[in-house]
Amino acid sequence: MRQNKLSAILLGACLLLAPRMCQSASFRVATYNLESYLDQATETRRPKTSESRAKNQESILALKPDVLALQEMGSPSALAELQASLKAAGLDLPFSAHVTGFDTNIFVAVLSRFPILQNHSHTNADFLLNGRRHRVSRGFAELDLQVSSNLVVTLFSAHLKSKRAVAIADEAELRIEEAKLLREKIDARLATDPAANIVVVGDFNDTKDSPSTRAIVGRGKTKLVDTRPAERNGDNQPNPNPAWEPKSITWTHYFGKEDSYSRIDYILASPALARRWVTNDTCVLTLPNWAVGSDHRPILATFQAD
Repeated sequence: MRQNKLSAILLGACLLLAPRMCQSASFRVATYNLESYLDQATETRRPKTSESRAKNQESILALKPDVLALQEMGSPSALAELQASLKAAGLDLPFSAHVTGFDTNIFVAVLSRFPILQNHSHTNADFLLNGRRHRVSRGFAELDLQVSSNLVVTLFSAHLKSKRAVAIADEAELRIEEAKLLREKIDARLATDPAANIVVVGDFNDTKDSPSTRAIVGRGKTKLVDTRPAERNGDNQPNPNPAWEPKSITWTHYFGKEDSYSRIDYILASPALARRWVTNDTCVLTLPNWAVGSDHRPILATFQAD
């Protein structure tokens, strides 16, 4: 009851005090792994340099998102610094969420132009693997955003287990279990409301055809739609093989050890939200010296608000 009253107050404040915030023909959702956006050292990571933070901020400003999901964010003070820096540069994202998990060094976070009506984020999600209980390393963000007076969008954001080997279990098996758990959270929302407008974003740390990514995408009537952001470089031809995606450039991550480039960051939409998808305003950012900021490139997808 108290939560419902709070939601009503937030919605009323949004409609009465900030109509411009709530009314927009479209809205832009971005996701970006910042590569250790830390303002202070931890046991395993160094603070991010000012040069690298500046490139992160330049990349975000180039996309001008209304909703920004972040991976490898540092402490709440690091998030506040980024939020203030973006505002000073003209991008005001006044609403925020910082989501903790088992990993105490890096976190999932969200900045938003829209009010957060409900925060259902999962900070202690766990699963059983080979007889041992494991916690999800970075937690899952789950936020209900008041995009317009008649549109609420649920955002899920995740940063799944990397391909780096660990002693406790096989990294691929850990990633699959995290992905299955995330899909359970998504299915729970769709079971309550099959027409829910849901966007699922983040660093899934594996390619499209991997078992973990397939688990998140799902199947059947509740299968998520892959927006597949690509470079805006003029490529517009279909693949000669109709079973494959176009040959547009979609990589989001550079792995130095293998000298390889792959697409491991995603923006997925529920069937209802996919009907609002603006395909010609969806992209992966191309920016000179992008790697100064991160080993990932940010991606953006746009949706109709009304």
